Amino acid sequence: MSLIAATRRTVAVLLLLVLCAPAFAGISPTDAQRQAAVDVAESLRYGHYSDIDLDDEWSQRAFERFLDILDSQRAYLLQRDVDAFTDLATSLDDALSEGRLEGVYALYGRYHERLEARLKWLIDQVESGLDFDYSGNQRLALEREDEPWAGSPSALDELWTKRLKNAALSLSLSDQTPEEVQDTLHERFTGQLSRLRQTNPEDVLDLFLAAVTGTIDPHTAYLSPRQSESFDIQMRLSLEGIGALLQSEGEYVKVASLVPGGPADKSGVLQPADRIVAVGQGKEGPMVNVVGMRLDDVVQLIRGPKGSTVRLDIIPAKAVDVTQTHVVKIVRDTVKLEDQAASSEIITLQRGDGEHRIGVIDIPTFYVDFDAWQAGEEDYRSTTRDVAEEIVKLKKASVDGIVLDLRNNGGGALQEANSLIGLFIDRGPTVQVRDARGRISLYGDTDSGTLYDGPLAVLVNRLSASASEILAGAIQDYGRGLIIGSRTFGKGTVQTLNELSHGQIKLTRAKFYRISGASTQHRGVLPHILFPSLVDPDLIGESSLDNALPWDTVRAVQYRQYGEPERYLETLEARHEARIAENPNFVYLERQAELIGQLREQQTTISLNREQRKREMQAQENEQLALENQRRRALGLEPLEDWAQAREANNIEDQDNVEPVDRAQVVESAEILLDYARLIGTA
Repeated sequence: MSLIAATRRTVAVLLLLVLCAPAFAGISPTDAQRQAAVDVAESLRYGHYSDIDLDDEWSQRAFERFLDILDSQRAYLLQRDVDAFTDLATSLDDALSEGRLEGVYALYGRYHERLEARLKWLIDQVESGLDFDYSGNQRLALEREDEPWAGSPSALDELWTKRLKNAALSLSLSDQTPEEVQDTLHERFTGQLSRLRQTNPEDVLDLFLAAVTGTIDPHTAYLSPRQSESFDIQMRLSLEGIGALLQSEGEYVKVASLVPGGPADKSGVLQPADRIVAVGQGKEGPMVNVVGMRLDDVVQLIRGPKGSTVRLDIIPAKAVDVTQTHVVKIVRDTVKLEDQAASSEIITLQRGDGEHRIGVIDIPTFYVDFDAWQAGEEDYRSTTRDVAEEIVKLKKASVDGIVLDLRNNGGGALQEANSLIGLFIDRGPTVQVRDARGRISLYGDTDSGTLYDGPLAVLVNRLSASASEILAGAIQDYGRGLIIGSRTFGKGTVQTLNELSHGQIKLTRAKFYRISGASTQHRGVLPHILFPSLVDPDLIGESSLDNALPWDTVRAVQYRQYGEPERYLETLEARHEARIAENPNFVYLERQAELIGQLREQQTTISLNREQRKREMQAQENEQLALENQRRRALGLEPLEDWAQAREANNIEDQDNVEPVDRAQVVESAEILLDYARLIGTA
């Protein structure tokens, strides 16, 4: 680096330190924030679905969770810091209930002090030059949540030297020059320091109340006035930006879900549980590091006018090496109701006795045009109405059965799930809802007759949640059809948003139960026939979330049985297994899922030796590429040369009119349903 460049950087840092001063010292809770804590305590005690005891045992859990939120990797706080605040482990219940937040803010102040000192240390290291030796046998542990607290700052220096070395090595392996590596890391750490010094009392309250509500269940949350506004922006972002809902996870912002029909969903380049590390504007704008940035600030960066491009540097949810990222481009657009509407197609299958036709209805979400409905308009759009139209079309085409595709359908309007079930049954209950007082409300279909009474299957996956699980569960309980795919998400709780004197609280108030009495919570719906899945249930799903409410049961209600699919499962399973044994896409899915699981179990550390790191990365990519090319050769496609090409394989296949993995599941579902229709004598 030139002397001029170094001088400019030094001046920039000095200016940054001046502009950001003073540091955190002296920030204390306001009266409004104290009252917010009291309001949250009252809401949890008297409004939550579960019986909540804010006692000493709860205090211990809240204290540990607050520490995890602040420093989950045991990289900043010292043992003496934690020891100095152990009184909070038995007094947080009183602090919350009475609004006595001084101790909480003091603990955050100690963490803030340690974090600021560490960022200064990192900046000093970067400015001194990154003259690392990338030979030797050093390795860096990827997870430290179970490590003991360090005894001194110097005890953490070795860890942070390794972390800095790893960051520099990762950037170097992504083809950055030494100067670019130094500039990137300098920008990253000075940006984090700048954001840290903008911390205000509201930010501390947000972190503390996140720990408080997180001990109760993963869907109960406090929203500060700014977060409430950000929540509204998030809802609009989902419909006007890239079509993604985001959430904070430690230092990262993670993709919580994709909006069906949105730009991110259509592009296929972003997936739930992907973590965003940087955001860039346009095709060539500079990438802004967002690690450690507040969620609402990241949302602001991703927002933009329709037709503009945003670039996201992400750690893929399926990544084995979490230090390796790649950049995706998404063109912002507005998500229209039409983009989320149900649609249908007919799949033609060949059997010994000729051609058979199976209808498939894709249902991306459970929607209703509430404004038109409330205005009394007769032709308002809704899931049930649109699906009914598709059913009529398919019946006219004389299909042998219908598959409802609910994959990636995260739910929506409960009334639509309820009325949609009514298209396939002749009156009856659909779902039970139990509130905090134990009172059970029964929802059901009151219309006589059915629109479709033929062979039916419901295709689901791990991202099928909430209303999707209600529909799949009811179809399964009634024996009305087959459930095919992978175990669903397990979101079986209901939340309401309540105003507080300062901010809002999203509170879990009720729980869904199937008509059989089993909850959809935590366990989800288990299909009759399982498909292999690349979605890791340890990363995505209710069971992956801390303090998720448990599965339980209530009394079953009376309902009629329309069929007994279980009688035919052994035969259906055998025929399915015979088909997929010869299907390159299903062979790939099963082997890829096994490989990713094995690699994740094996990789608890990463090498800081350049050549060893490259060998490990190449070995992983070679294994994944070999699987992809085995599939492509079986499909008659040219093999790919590297793993970067393989990531785009589905898009390439779509262009070549070759059946991708996702499509193979739809076709196989149709095959299974046709088998079922023939077994029960309707096809």
